[in-house]
Amino acid sequence: MTIRINRVYTRSGDKGQTALVGGKRVPKDSPRIEAYGTIDELNSIVGLARVFNEERVAESEAHRWLDDVLRRLQNELFDLGSELATPEDAVYEGMFRFSEREVTALEKLIDECQKDLEPLKSFTLPGGGRIGGFLHQCRTVCRRAERRILALSRAEPINPWTLKYVNRLSDLFFVLSRWVGKRLGEKEYLWERGLQPRRGASPTALTTSVVKRPREADSSPQASLRGQSPRSKADRLQPRPGKKQ
Repeated sequence: MTIRINRVYTRSGDKGQTALVGGKRVPKDSPRIEAYGTIDELNSIVGLARVFNEERVAESEAHRWLDDVLRRLQNELFDLGSELATPEDAVYEGMFRFSEREVTALEKLIDECQKDLEPLKSFTLPGGGRIGGFLHQCRTVCRRAERRILALSRAEPINPWTLKYVNRLSDLFFVLSRWVGKRLGEKEYLWERGLQPRRGASPTALTTSVVKRPREADSSPQASLRGQSPRSKADRLQPRPGKKQ
C-alpha cells in the first residue's frame, strides 16, 4: 500500500473533533480516541527504550535481539492503533486485524525470556537502568491502554483480541525489564518491606529540614529592649531627670 503525506495540518480539528477510519467525526476525548491515543503514547515510550538500547546494539547479540523485538512491537502497536481507529461498521476487506496469532506470539516470547530469569522473591520497583526503566514505563502505560480499550468495549463493539493483546503485552514489558537486568547488566530494584535506614547513615539526613524564617521587623517599645544587657534595660527604664512621675 502506497502512503503519501504532504500536509500536516488541515484545521478540521480546531473545534475538538477528528475523523475515524470511514469518515465518521467524533470528539477528541471520545472512548475510541482515548484508546488509540494511549496506544500511540505507549508506542513513543517503546521508541525511547529502543533508542537507548540501539546505542549499545554493537556490544552484544542480546542488544540486537532486543532491538528486533522492540521494532516488531512498535509496528504491531501502529497496527493496533489503526484497528482501534476503525469502527466495526467501517471494517474493510483485507484490513489487518489482531487475532490469536499475535497473542500467542507474545506468550512464546514471554516464556523464552523467562528461561533466563530466576524466580522472584520480592516485588520489583521501576527503574534500575535506562532501558529497564523505560520498559517499566511501557508496562504501566500499557495497563492504562488496557483500561481505555475496556472502556471502549463497553460503549461499542470491538475486536476482543485487541484487549487480550494489550493484557499480554504488559506482561511482556515486565518480563523484558527483568531480562534486561539479567542479560544486559542493568540493575534491578527490589521492594524491601519496612525499609530501615542504612547503617552509618545519619538520622538527621533522613528528616525534613526546617528552615527558620527571618523575624519580621518589630517597632514596638519592647523590641528596642531585645538584645540588651539587663543593666542597660534597667537604665532605660529609669525616669528621666525633670520628668514628672
